[in-house]
Amino acid sequence: MNQFVLQHGKSAELLLFPHILEVGIKKNGAIQLNAFPATVTQSLRIYYIIDGRFEWRIDRLPYIIYPGDVVLILPGSSFGSDNGVLEIGSFTWIHLNIQKLDNGHLQPGSWSGLSESESAAIGKILSLNGSPVISKCSEVGKILRCIHTELFGNEVGYQASINHQLDELLIQIGRKMTRQSHSARDFPKSFMHLEAVLRQDLAHQWTVEEMAALVGMGTTLFTERVKSYSGFSPINYLINIRISEAIKLLKRPEISVTDIALDTGFYSSQHFSTTFKKLTGYRPSEFRKNHLRNS
Repeated sequence: MNQFVLQHGKSAELLLFPHILEVGIKKNGAIQLNAFPATVTQSLRIYYIIDGRFEWRIDRLPYIIYPGDVVLILPGSSFGSDNGVLEIGSFTWIHLNIQKLDNGHLQPGSWSGLSESESAAIGKILSLNGSPVISKCSEVGKILRCIHTELFGNEVGYQASINHQLDELLIQIGRKMTRQSHSARDFPKSFMHLEAVLRQDLAHQWTVEEMAALVGMGTTLFTERVKSYSGFSPINYLINIRISEAIKLLKRPEISVTDIALDTGFYSSQHFSTTFKKLTGYRPSEFRKNHLRNS
């Protein structure tokens, strides 16, 4: 399905669903600057990553999110990215107007078919979960696709079907949170270790063989894992890390563009400028100028 955004009060598809404030799909083919600013949410926001790799801040803490991951933003939480940067990739989301009780727990509204005890249990799990990122929860992606189909299909019984899907969405997230609290990420932990090592020496011309060795894998398996997990080849994955680091350095006017290019592993300032423009739509000097003007 192509990208879209439906908003309550503006989209006819949501007329019967006052509890759905927004639903959509975003397919981002280039790094966008100032497109994802940090805001404080007033609703329960659920994001499912389809492909790509995103660096988001939730309540000021940094998280790296990969395909298949679910991000749960509670009402009152701050959410966005550094400088509003939106990386390459695709994700889908839904914003729900869910009541927050005096004890801080969430509670679905009258649209829900869950019993009172089930609502209380799920609301408590959602509210008390330690991490806003749920690893590898493809069920959420499937449910959101079903909701999209029902919204646009407008077939008989679609209102009841969508509300049922919303209940199923909360159930699956609650179950996954409960299981995840007793287990740790496996390959994502290797990803985090790999990225930390790469960032320590981005000036080095890393090869696929060297990166694979850092996580104890052969090049074929490593390439497959990186591709399936992030949607990028290992080299493009590395380039995205280089660009994300360069964006941070460009905010520091005392560092020259040439030094940033070499420090982040580009062969020359021209190579850096060409790659940066291809991925963001701006030359490094243009980005720096815009940042300084807006800061």
